[in-house]
Amino acid sequence: MKILFTDMDGTLLNDASHVSEHTKEVLKSMTDAGHKLVLSSGRPIGSILQVVESDDLHYKGMYILANNGSTIYDCDADRIILEKRVPMDMVTEVWNLARERGIHIQTYTEDSIVTHDHDEEIDVYMSRIHLNVHFVKDPLEVITKEPYKLLAIELNDKSRLDSLAEEIIARYGDKVTAIFSNDRYLEVINATSGKGAGLSWLCNYLNIPIEDAYGAGDAMNDLSMIEAAGKGIAMCNGDKALFDSAQIISAKTNDEDGLADVIERYIL
Repeated sequence: MKILFTDMDGTLLNDASHVSEHTKEVLKSMTDAGHKLVLSSGRPIGSILQVVESDDLHYKGMYILANNGSTIYDCDADRIILEKRVPMDMVTEVWNLARERGIHIQTYTEDSIVTHDHDEEIDVYMSRIHLNVHFVKDPLEVITKEPYKLLAIELNDKSRLDSLAEEIIARYGDKVTAIFSNDRYLEVINATSGKGAGLSWLCNYLNIPIEDAYGAGDAMNDLSMIEAAGKGIAMCNGDKALFDSAQIISAKTNDEDGLADVIERYIL
């Protein structure tokens, strides 16, 4: 048995944010053959489940690794089997740090987004992530449980996020870490989270050797997963900084069924 951890945006999903019919057929062949599929994303679990429903991604034995490894969900059992959350005091600290710098910041309840103003950043985010939004001055107005992550968004100047990330790690690195899911999105998660940590945990949980795990992605938040997997897969359309850490580089892009091609060549 092999297990495939695949990122969604830029990897499994095409440029129209859907899974092609050909890729769905290949995924069915893979899971019918007894291999495992894990949808691995920085997205909240609710957003991933929306894609599962809209694109009919119902495969036996499937798992979801959400919030950059902070949540693992067993689809067959319909339950969360692992969760790592951001301490409540860190929510306030990171929120205020971003607000002081004039950077958009948001966090989450169990099923909705929490942010400060209706701005361009939230409109861009919600063009792909379709969840309800609470606009608040203080996130603790609506958050009653520690969230899985915070997300800082800067649409025009990545250096502002670079500086924010450095300060977050310098101040709070024992509790949280900050990683980029793309040049516009800085994800703040529990220091013990990450897609690589999630991959290792689930392989151990399922008693699958790491050497039989494949991790596919296109962005820097996929790096730990690519490094942790027995076979790391970098998408040719993705960040070239991943290439040195991957054993496999896709021959085709996400818009050309590149992941399906890798599955057929290396897993099937």
